[in-house]
Amino acid sequence: MSDAGSEDVDAKKNKLGEYVGDRNEAGERHGHGRAVLPNGDVYEGEYENGKRNGQGTYRFKNGARYVGTYFQNMKHGQGIFYYPDGSKYEGAWVKDVRRGRGVYIYPNGDTYDGEWLQHLRHGQGTYNFKETGSKYQGSWVNGNMESAGEYIHCNHRYEGTFANNKPSGSGKYVFPDIKCEQHGDYHVEDQFSSSQDETQVLRWVPRKITELTPPAIKTAGEPRRHTRKYQELSLSCHSKSKLDKSFPPNVSQTYEPTLSYW
Repeated sequence: MSDAGSEDVDAKKNKLGEYVGDRNEAGERHGHGRAVLPNGDVYEGEYENGKRNGQGTYRFKNGARYVGTYFQNMKHGQGIFYYPDGSKYEGAWVKDVRRGRGVYIYPNGDTYDGEWLQHLRHGQGTYNFKETGSKYQGSWVNGNMESAGEYIHCNHRYEGTFANNKPSGSGKYVFPDIKCEQHGDYHVEDQFSSSQDETQVLRWVPRKITELTPPAIKTAGEPRRHTRKYQELSLSCHSKSKLDKSFPPNVSQTYEPTLSYW
């Protein structure tokens, strides 16, 4: 659905719609007022020289609602938009579109907290998946996971590069509990089904097992220890990685995005 306000046709046809409130000397809506638009939408809040300007609440006939700042009839600044499907966006708006920092709560309980551009997740942000408890944090481009990011589970995480919502190229699985990392690469392979339809699947190709990457600041002269215990952990890490056959959910590019698992 569109979250843009209905055009205030009363500005051109004074006999359409209803308005109760303040006016300026020119007869324009100015100050606080309440307007019922011809299509049934209702706005109550501040006006300036005939246009919605300042704090206000816009109630759509379909049940949607916006509470926040307006400028020149457009949502602009900080505001909260409640959608009919139960989702909610709270954050920055620029000329009627989500742009800047904001939090979106989806109907299924998932949340995104991060940057937006033209209604799409764009920049740095964190997406939390309610069903699994996992989350992705990193870079987004035009609504998709792109460039550097982390996909974090309860007991391990994947760090690497993403392209079009999928891991791409080199990366690593990090297992804090067993203190090791598995480095490798994701490859796209073509597969043919019984109906001879071609599909593309991701395949993880491990390269090496290492200790956990040390912190950026280390004690001078501290040696790395490759002990028997480390060798045992490496074997455990290798076995653990075999269980990791799925990867992050797919993020749809629809206007109000939904997510599904692959």
